[in-house]
Amino acid sequence: MGLVEEAHNVHVVGSGRQVVVLGHGFGTDQSVWKHLVPHLIADYRIVLFDNIGAGTTNPDYFDFDRYSTVEGWAYDLLAILQELQITSCIFVGHSLSAMIGLIASIIRPDLFVKLLLLSASPRYLNSAEYYGGFEEEDIQQILDAMRSNYEAWCAGFAPLAVGGDMKSGAVQEFSRTCFNMRPDIALSVMQTIFEIDTRPLLGLVTVPCHILQSAKDMAVPVVVAEYLHHNIAAKSIVEVMESEGHLPQLSSPDIVIPVILKHVRHDIAV
Repeated sequence: MGLVEEAHNVHVVGSGRQVVVLGHGFGTDQSVWKHLVPHLIADYRIVLFDNIGAGTTNPDYFDFDRYSTVEGWAYDLLAILQELQITSCIFVGHSLSAMIGLIASIIRPDLFVKLLLLSASPRYLNSAEYYGGFEEEDIQQILDAMRSNYEAWCAGFAPLAVGGDMKSGAVQEFSRTCFNMRPDIALSVMQTIFEIDTRPLLGLVTVPCHILQSAKDMAVPVVVAEYLHHNIAAKSIVEVMESEGHLPQLSSPDIVIPVILKHVRHDIAV
């Protein structure tokens, strides 16, 4: 195993010819795909990895400057593909990783067959001409709460993000992986997320995009999925699922997994 693979806890399973790479979002790790992997393993070669900063990675590898922009993780993704000698893949990115994959595809479009963007947002902050779902005051309240008591913030944030109560298995799972992050790293990653503005880059995307969105998501309004669809230069399609929450692959697998599988297997109609 190479240095990049080791740092990112890379696991490759399955033996299909087509490679599917799964990227996770904030507060989770590769285990967030546990309901999807069994459905892909017979037909695809699956690459699972943890973004640097996840609780499962060595915190010493987290460079606060490098990961102050999404490009830091995008270059990590490209390094993983290079080390594994992958020259073509379908990339499934959730939340933050959707933007990571988008940027990586702009840098190296030849490596990506298509992108599946789950719960994706190019910009969370509202402005006069754009609705991302958050006002500046909302963001400051979240960051202040994280600084004040990270454990308490995780306990309160998990049910809101997942869309359920604390007794829910999905909420408990997200609480576990979120709490595993080192608090200062979690705060830094969240600050980076709220500073994201990849809207100017959407016109540079040449890889086909499948945009998958929960009907009710506290972090990403449905209008954001429509915004991506209308502004990505490449062919794109948007599907709004009858699921609730920002981590529907964890909270509503019966609804979401068949949709993901459909979009992995089928290309956008011309």
